[in-house]
Amino acid sequence: MPNTVKVAEAKTHLSELLVRVEQGEAFVITRGNLPVARLVPLDEVERRRRLIATIKAERSRYRLGSTTMDELIAWKHEGHRY
Repeated sequence: MPNTVKVAEAKTHLSELLVRVEQGEAFVITRGNLPVARLVPLDEVERRRRLIATIKAERSRYRLGSTTMDELIAWKHEGHRY
């Protein structure tokens, strides 16, 4: 779970926060009690982007092209005896 830091504290201690982020910590910056930003190491962001790209590529491999209504009806009744 990331640490929570208020905006004023983040502004005051930004250099210290960046050192801790470089060491692998993550922070959620809040305005009042509402989260407004996340401060995370760049390698984590890049890792997430690569993972999302991999998932999208994998999903696109299994997409069906346009399917006709006749094909859908045939699949629905496949294996039926009547």
